[in-house]
Amino acid sequence: MTQDEAKRLVAKRAVEFVEDGMAVGLGTGSTSRMFIEELGAKVKATGIKIRCVASSDASQELGQSLGLEVVSLAELPEVDVYIDGADEVARDSDGSLALIKGGGGALLREKIVASSAKKFIVVVDSTKVVEKLGKFPLPIEVIKMALPLVEGKLTVLGLNPKQRKKADGSVYLTDEKNYILDCAAGVIENPEETAAEVRGIVGVVEHGLFLGMAAMALVAGDDGVTEMQG
Repeated sequence: MTQDEAKRLVAKRAVEFVEDGMAVGLGTGSTSRMFIEELGAKVKATGIKIRCVASSDASQELGQSLGLEVVSLAELPEVDVYIDGADEVARDSDGSLALIKGGGGALLREKIVASSAKKFIVVVDSTKVVEKLGKFPLPIEVIKMALPLVEGKLTVLGLNPKQRKKADGSVYLTDEKNYILDCAAGVIENPEETAAEVRGIVGVVEHGLFLGMAAMALVAGDDGVTEMQG
């Protein structure tokens, strides 16, 4: 099974968790894009009524293009289920699910929508499941003015920050017009401690460690879709 096939398989499975009348959070990234496509197909085929909140401009535009009703968080401050991908999934020391997210640059809005959800379900292919977080660089969203300050503080912490650029070499900006520093930290032995240290730096908007937030991970592999409970 190719990675894209695995993503499509887990996206189809995730749609089964959406029922008529639900408020649904739409994630961001390649797997989430497939979920939104499958959700749009389900709504069209069955006529179920749902309302959605998106974690990025791109996901909002995709959802609306497929006929989904996508509204603001102000209009829908609590969602029944939020379904999104992750760059890495591991088990924390207490058995809960620990994630790195933000490879697509939407970590702030993703964390806001995840926090508004009664249930957060992660959808990944098996390559994203790791023993310990950190092989994937940890994204940190930063206020523009604070960039030199935050870079220095993160360097002292040994997190090796590097400002994200687009493919054409221009500076990457989030939907909120902030910068992202990608931190090649290596294995993150104590995610809670790292999260607290990063959060304590003035000028940091949000970090990509999602700890104890996901209720379940749906993982697609050669044997189909398996469930990791949070």
